[in-house]
Amino acid sequence: MVGVAAEEGGGAVSPRTLVQLLAVFGSLSLLSIGGGNTVLPQMHLDAVQTYHWLNSRQFADVFAISQAAPGPSILIVTLVGYAAAGWVGALVATVAMLVPAGALVYFLARFWNASKEAPWRQAVEKGFAPLTVGLVLASGVIVAKSADHGYRAWALTAVATVIFTCTKTNPLVVVAVAGLIGWLGWV
Repeated sequence: MVGVAAEEGGGAVSPRTLVQLLAVFGSLSLLSIGGGNTVLPQMHLDAVQTYHWLNSRQFADVFAISQAAPGPSILIVTLVGYAAAGWVGALVATVAMLVPAGALVYFLARFWNASKEAPWRQAVEKGFAPLTVGLVLASGVIVAKSADHGYRAWALTAVATVIFTCTKTNPLVVVAVAGLIGWLGWV
């Protein structure tokens, strides 16, 4: 991975980069309604186009690693932070992504539970479902555009998407087959 940390030769981490990581992931934390993957388009914009911590291909790679690794899928934040500013950047980005949303959820949950029968609560719950689906769909498009370079890769993405949405096939089987296709060099 080539990012700011690599370009600095592993030396001192720029305080400016750490502030940028705090600002980016602190704000994304508060917008990640429905999970961290809902903010991938904005994360891509910030990490690739605004701050140049990664290129599009590297972003797609760290996304794939974060999805394949055990644990929370929001691991991508740690990897982007690492690319930007090494281990310190990884820690700053992760804390910035987790703490604001965690604090907000803690305080809102107390209010939310006290409003179980309120009509506005039911309206909010119904409104968040399509919002989250749209955000996840936008994230999928951004990752596909970053990773897919050629008609074969686009075809594989399309077939996998159809299988995921139209069948009950175990996603691990689809991922394993797609990985095998890539390993064989067919994509």
